Amino acid sequence: MKKLTNIFLLFFAFVTAFSQSKKKKDIDAIKSMCGCFEIEFNFAETFVLSNDEDYQKSKIYKAKALEWGQLVEDSKDKISIQHLLIVGSKQFPSVIKHWRQDWIYQNVDLYRFFKENTWDYVELEKSAAKKAWTQKVYQVDDSPRYEGSARWVHNNDKSYWENFTYAPLPRREYTKRSDYNVMLRGNRHEIISGGWIHDQDNKKIIRSNSEDEPIAYEKGFSTYTKVDDKQCIAAVKWWEKNKLKWKSIRSHWDEIYALKSTLELNETVDGKRLYTLLFNPSLSDEKETKQIIKSFIKNKP
Repeated sequence: MKKLTNIFLLFFAFVTAFSQSKKKKDIDAIKSMCGCFEIEFNFAETFVLSNDEDYQKSKIYKAKALEWGQLVEDSKDKISIQHLLIVGSKQFPSVIKHWRQDWIYQNVDLYRFFKENTWDYVELEKSAAKKAWTQKVYQVDDSPRYEGSARWVHNNDKSYWENFTYAPLPRREYTKRSDYNVMLRGNRHEIISGGWIHDQDNKKIIRSNSEDEPIAYEKGFSTYTKVDDKQCIAAVKWWEKNKLKWKSIRSHWDEIYALKSTLELNETVDGKRLYTLLFNPSLSDEKETKQIIKSFIKNKP
C-alpha cells in the first residue's frame, strides 16, 4: 500500500509539474505579443456565397503600421495588453489608443456577440475552460468586441492559439458595408521567431432572429515583426501620461461586465460616438466618465 501511495504521489507531482510548465509556456507566448512591432495587414474576400447577382466583393485591403503592445496587467491568471498605434512622421509622431486584449486562464464568463451592438452573457462549463485561455478583445473605448476560449498548443517549437467566435464588422468595413451584420472570426495567433502572426479565416453573415445567411468568406493575414523598442518611445510616454485615466475607464466597464447579463449598447448618444467622448483630453472627472459610459447602455439594469 505504501508503495502504491508513493507511486501516486510521484505521478501527481509529475502531472502538476507538467501543468505548471505548460501554463508558463502559455504565459510566455501571450507576453511575447508585447513590445514594438511593424505590422502588415492583408485581407481579401475569397469565395462569394451570396445569391445576389449584383453582389460586389470588398476590395483587397492592405495597410502597414507601427504599434506598441503595452503590458497593463500581469497577474497569476490574467494578462492584459493595450495596443497603441503610432502615426505621422518620426519627428512628430502621434499616438492613437487601439484595441486591447485580455487573456484569462480557465475563465467561464463570456460575452458572445449576437448582432447590432448586442452581446449575450454565456457561462462556459468548467470542463471546457480547464487549462484554456479566454481572449477578450475590446474596442478602442474599452467596450466589448469579441471573446473566445481555447487552449494554447506548443509543439515542435511552435506555439499557437486558435478559436472561432462571432464579432461585429471589422473597423475597415463597418462604415462601408451594410449588407452583413455579423462576422464569424477564425482567429489564430501564432508566435514565430521575431514576432507573431494573426491568421484569420472569416465568414461574413447576415443574421436575422431566425437564421444565419453566409454571403462570403474572407482571408486575413497580419504579420507583427518585432523592432527596437526605441521606435515606439512616443507610445510609451503617451501611456505613462494617460494610463490612470484608462485604468478608471476599465474599472467602470468591469462593473458592467460583472452584472453577467445581456449587454446592448447605443451606437451614438446625441449624435456622438463613445470613443469621441472618452478620447476628449479634457475629460478627467470620474463621475462624468462613468455617466458617459452608462448613457450608452441601452438595456440599463
